[in-house]
Amino acid sequence: MPPKSTQRIGILTAGGDCPGLNAAIRGVSKAAMHYGMTVVGIRDGFRGLVENRTLLIDNPLVSGILTQGGTFLGSSRDRPHKMKVGGKTVDMTAEAVRTYNRLKLDCLVCLGGNGTQKSALALSQNGGINVLTLPKTIDNDVAETDITFGFDSAMAIATEAIDRLHTTATSHQRIIVCEIMGHDAGWLCLGAGIAGGADVILIPEIPYDLAAVARHLSRRHKAGKRFSIVAVAEGIVSVDEAAAREGSGKSGALRKAPSHLEAFTAPGTEGIRLVHEPVASRIARQLQSLTGTEARVTSLGHVQRGGTPTSFDRLLCTRFGTKAVELILKGRNNVMVALKGNECVPVALEKVAGRKRTVPPDHAWVQTARLTETCLGVD
Repeated sequence: MPPKSTQRIGILTAGGDCPGLNAAIRGVSKAAMHYGMTVVGIRDGFRGLVENRTLLIDNPLVSGILTQGGTFLGSSRDRPHKMKVGGKTVDMTAEAVRTYNRLKLDCLVCLGGNGTQKSALALSQNGGINVLTLPKTIDNDVAETDITFGFDSAMAIATEAIDRLHTTATSHQRIIVCEIMGHDAGWLCLGAGIAGGADVILIPEIPYDLAAVARHLSRRHKAGKRFSIVAVAEGIVSVDEAAAREGSGKSGALRKAPSHLEAFTAPGTEGIRLVHEPVASRIARQLQSLTGTEARVTSLGHVQRGGTPTSFDRLLCTRFGTKAVELILKGRNNVMVALKGNECVPVALEKVAGRKRTVPPDHAWVQTARLTETCLGVD
């Protein structure tokens, strides 16, 4: 039996959903119950913690959920220290801590991405409670871990989509621009683009020159290639935008619109109306003009976040979950479970929160793309 201080744990899922959340909940819960611990599920992320909406997790409840996508606990993007209540933003940390104490929890396990890591750390520092986190996001951009759960499943979905786009692209001799999620990190687009054989891959970490992309596509056409697939990450920036950002000294996104949108005024309507055009749509429109080849756009959207997790993610989630319980039993709180090489290890939350893991310019995947004659947006 575990020591008295580790008899009850809470678990919640926060941020966007992704494949593997249920598998991770199962991993934590089954390992905890193996040691005789009580597991309390908290509904709808941190908002459920503030509002004291919970359920007791037992073996029947987690039976059969390993292969299910999403999270049966529900999720939200609410943050305890900045929560919308009655139309106002309020610090609800004290309410979250009261629920934690009311439930007699000894540790709160939080499954989530960058925002969740920051919220968990804030609860630990400002609320004085024990937390432990697992890194979840299809973007693969959480610091201090080699991979996040959900990424492999999303990459498989995006790869299959690119595979399917090849047939219609070659049938109609088109350029097809496929927009892939990832926020400001290019892991998902780069991985799926390489695996799916995309001819052009544009990621946020490498500012693109559309003229260079057009030249690459034109060379393909002259060489007898009937089609081209362009994989575009949602957070990409052009070389001009990157230069303007650097010149202004801004480290954040240059545009006021969301990262996947561009301001666009239709020709002949200047001064009349302004709409937001998705970046992928703009790139397709401009590439069609530059190359003379018909272009189409496919945006995968939330399809990438749904469905059954891959076997890799099921295994990773189970390992993360069981390691979390082992750490709690040893009194290792206020850490994130990370994958380093083939080992699951604890990393202090202070090293994770507020940081993002983006694609390094010298990463092996970047070199692989270049050696397979994939255009990365520059000559």
